[in-house]
Amino acid sequence: MAEPDPEPMGTGHRLGAPETLGISTLDPGHRPPAMPPGRLVTIRVRMLDDTEELFDISQKASGKVLFDLVCSHMNLVEGDYFGLEFQNHQKMMVWLDHIKPIMKQLRRPKHTTLMFAVKFFPPDHAQLLEELTRYLFALQIKQDISCGRLTSNDTSSALMVSHIIQSEIGDFEESQCRSHLLNNNYIQDQMPLIDKIMEFHSKNIGQTPAVSDYQLLEVARRLEMYGIRLHPAKDREGTRLSLSVAHTGVLVLQGHTKINAFNWSKVRKLSFKRKRFLIKLRPDLNSSYQDTLEFMMGSRDCCKVFWKICVEYHAFFRLFEEPKPKPKPVLFTRGSSFRFSGRTQKQVIDYVRESEFKKIPFERKHSRVQQNIRLSPLPSPRHHEGLTESGAPRDRVDSPSRSHWKESALVSAEDPSALRTTRASPSLQRNGHEDRAGSVSRTEERRGSSRQAHQDHPNTVVCNSPHLSASSGHSHGMVNGQKSLDLGSHSPNGGLPSPLTSPLLNDAGSIRTDDEDEVQRKRFPTDRAYFIAKELLTTERTYVKDLEVVTVSFQSAVGQDEATPESLKNTVLSTFEPLHKFHTGFLREVEQRLALWEGRSNAHIKGDYQRIGDVMYKNLQGLKPLTANLHKQSEVLLELEKATRGSHRLEGLCRDFELQKVCYVPLNVFILRPLHRLSHYKQILERLCKHYPATHVDFRDCRAALADVSEVVEQLQGSLNKMENFQKLLELKKDLIGVNDLVVPSREFIRLGCLNKLSGKGLQQRMFFLFNDVILYTSRGMTATNQFKVHGQMLLNGMTIRESEDEWGVPHAFTLVGQQQSVVVAASSLMEKEKWMEDIQMAIDTSKTSNGTSELLICNLIDNKCPEDSSLEAESEDDITALHTALEKPGPHRGNTMVHVCWHRNTSVSMVDFSVAVENQLSGNLLRKFKNSNGWQKLWVVFTNFSLFFYKSHQDDYPLASLPLLGYSVTVPKDSENIHKDYVFKLHFKSHVYYFRSESEYTFERWMEVIRSATVPTGGARVPNSKESHPL
Repeated sequence: MAEPDPEPMGTGHRLGAPETLGISTLDPGHRPPAMPPGRLVTIRVRMLDDTEELFDISQKASGKVLFDLVCSHMNLVEGDYFGLEFQNHQKMMVWLDHIKPIMKQLRRPKHTTLMFAVKFFPPDHAQLLEELTRYLFALQIKQDISCGRLTSNDTSSALMVSHIIQSEIGDFEESQCRSHLLNNNYIQDQMPLIDKIMEFHSKNIGQTPAVSDYQLLEVARRLEMYGIRLHPAKDREGTRLSLSVAHTGVLVLQGHTKINAFNWSKVRKLSFKRKRFLIKLRPDLNSSYQDTLEFMMGSRDCCKVFWKICVEYHAFFRLFEEPKPKPKPVLFTRGSSFRFSGRTQKQVIDYVRESEFKKIPFERKHSRVQQNIRLSPLPSPRHHEGLTESGAPRDRVDSPSRSHWKESALVSAEDPSALRTTRASPSLQRNGHEDRAGSVSRTEERRGSSRQAHQDHPNTVVCNSPHLSASSGHSHGMVNGQKSLDLGSHSPNGGLPSPLTSPLLNDAGSIRTDDEDEVQRKRFPTDRAYFIAKELLTTERTYVKDLEVVTVSFQSAVGQDEATPESLKNTVLSTFEPLHKFHTGFLREVEQRLALWEGRSNAHIKGDYQRIGDVMYKNLQGLKPLTANLHKQSEVLLELEKATRGSHRLEGLCRDFELQKVCYVPLNVFILRPLHRLSHYKQILERLCKHYPATHVDFRDCRAALADVSEVVEQLQGSLNKMENFQKLLELKKDLIGVNDLVVPSREFIRLGCLNKLSGKGLQQRMFFLFNDVILYTSRGMTATNQFKVHGQMLLNGMTIRESEDEWGVPHAFTLVGQQQSVVVAASSLMEKEKWMEDIQMAIDTSKTSNGTSELLICNLIDNKCPEDSSLEAESEDDITALHTALEKPGPHRGNTMVHVCWHRNTSVSMVDFSVAVENQLSGNLLRKFKNSNGWQKLWVVFTNFSLFFYKSHQDDYPLASLPLLGYSVTVPKDSENIHKDYVFKLHFKSHVYYFRSESEYTFERWMEVIRSATVPTGGARVPNSKESHPL
């Protein structure tokens, strides 16, 4: 007897969505729009999984009514990324207008099938907060690569298909995988790639379907044709081109190669006149383009269709809220009344964030496709379910071809009894709402049931949304890149987010505090010495974690490999193991002393323990025998550099280790941490001695400890300066391509940063590197390595520098006159110009005494110099030979180094800035609040390397995300900002605003001090007081 076919399920049901109606494009608390009266008409909608659904709506209903019904049918919250597409009477694919009545758009609704598809492609899929949304995006990518719309090289195609079949059939099994690929075509001309697909699939063992979707989107978003919909056009010379629109602006393509892009910030107006599509640019003296660009399209309707989607893309990604309709003119109308209707991306993410309590736990399961099924959008009639006017479901006739589809449902992790209870409520089915208290309580019950079900069925895999465990981007930060800190937005494989993303934790991942917490904090001691001692505790916790990166993480990832020389293993172990053991014991003693000081243990005898100097003095005495280990930091650096230079495998292991989340700063920085920690002890003891009167019981111990640590710091200072310079040269060597032997004994790094170089094509952004003998200028090509390609060099010996702002009419311009060439550059501000000119002039004066290294560097650069009037490299995908390797591994190089931050923020930092930044590290708990959010989130925050790193608690092994501070300003909030709390400081950069709240006046002053001092200009600028703004 044949088994009955399983009930087919829609996309939402595959992810375990309940049968209640979800809310899609509506404001919180609103119901779906009421169905207008009138005769009903049946509309057929094809979903992204090729199923078709029928919806009965009124003939007078607008497009928004139908779209909301579709989203509600799938319980889709982030529906604003999607749209309904159909072929109009002119055989053109157009999007359903939400404002116009449906019958004015569909001439023959019974014979028209609307396609539910992705309409807006965000730059980072970490901005998609719901797993259901990412699943739908993955289905869209499958369709695009199947029909040839999303083109890629063989490696990218094979990698994407491997993630697709991992989500469908599970872990790799050779015979099953080969049979599945022979029976199912995912890409055009798939047969030659089967072996490569199977090779990639074998590396995905243990990867859940949700993670497979995430990885598929991670690969797809890096492709040049991701989210691109081509609109044929011609330029004025008649050259065949294509126009497209993306989140950044309007794109021009020739074939599948992007040849130009017009950012929204440069576009003044988009319009069309008959067949001509016009792009009016903002005036730019440095641009060679005309004010208005003209493209010829096939017809006026082609122009209008493309113009509409441009208007919608601009509004969705650039505006904070939906644009308001224009008032109707009294007599005459001019131009189109079309406008974007719906929520912007910012509103979508804010809504999902605020509605976090409504989330329902579910899990994705493998859909094992047994029959020969293509992923191209072919009709596949199934069981349909429509909605009557009252909202009750009514059955449709089953399709006889249903038996050819065998897919397992993606079920919910809910308790079935709880689901039955939900289904029993008619009002809940109609509205998709329940009262807040009921929602929260039922959600907690379901979570408990989920955990119990997981224990009863150990083979069941419950996969959380990947973005919840981010460190790029919740990247932020998140919306519009705010969730990476998107806190980011890290991918499940541990990839790093963009260096410019902003921090955000969802409500479930943070600890919320209120006035009760504030009352509890006030029970602790208020003496300034207590908070100084607490700073010692918090920074020691971070320091011990940093030592574990070398002694535990590095040893397990690299030290156990046979490619690691024994000499390197022995040097690292003998240097860091004793230090880690000593500081672990020191941390335990500090924690015990602070517990007594706070009265949390033996409160009746805490009076004798309200001091810390005796603990520091005793342990610094115990640290003296380990002074030899501190002198060996240079040996570790040299040994590591020598070993990596001699072994490509070891170099690759170290590079991969730096890409792990636990290695949140470059590896060489961790190696120098013990030297920097001594400076921190000295600063803490200096503050204690300054605070205590000479008669205080703790003063003598603090002064004795200060004398001991000052002696050691003075002995190591010369070695520390050399090691910091050596470490910085090694770091820059990884960031640069096109130059060899950058690390030589007499070379010193001075400054790096962005300057605009004047060439035949105007001002071009370049990254300049100033050393004591040479200046290198580079550009960041669009390559998989994230490195900067050297364009040229200028020797400092014989160079002169002069201001040339009046000569060229370019603000903040100056000219570098070398022996063989002259270069005109412009800084971003007057302050930047002064810092560059001062440092360059100082380097020129110093270089007159020595020119030994200059000749060596010339030989290495002469063959790599590029024509200076060439534009910034933008190689196509097929031209990047390194991309094949990049797709197989997370990425060959860190993309969040300080060089990249300077490039994006258009600023510079000097070696003095780096040295000051590492001396002013700080750790501790802070409460963080966003500009438009309610309540404060408690986070463990570490400040180092010009960045804030965010953790849930100090016990975490790696940060959730980071916030580079270059370019930010730190101030205290104004009264108009309604931040009615003490000890609050504000960080702001452009539209990004974050408030941080500390626990005392001392900690507030310390956070303000370290954030400011890390980026104070290297001149004699004063530090502003707490009421002044200071750009970082």
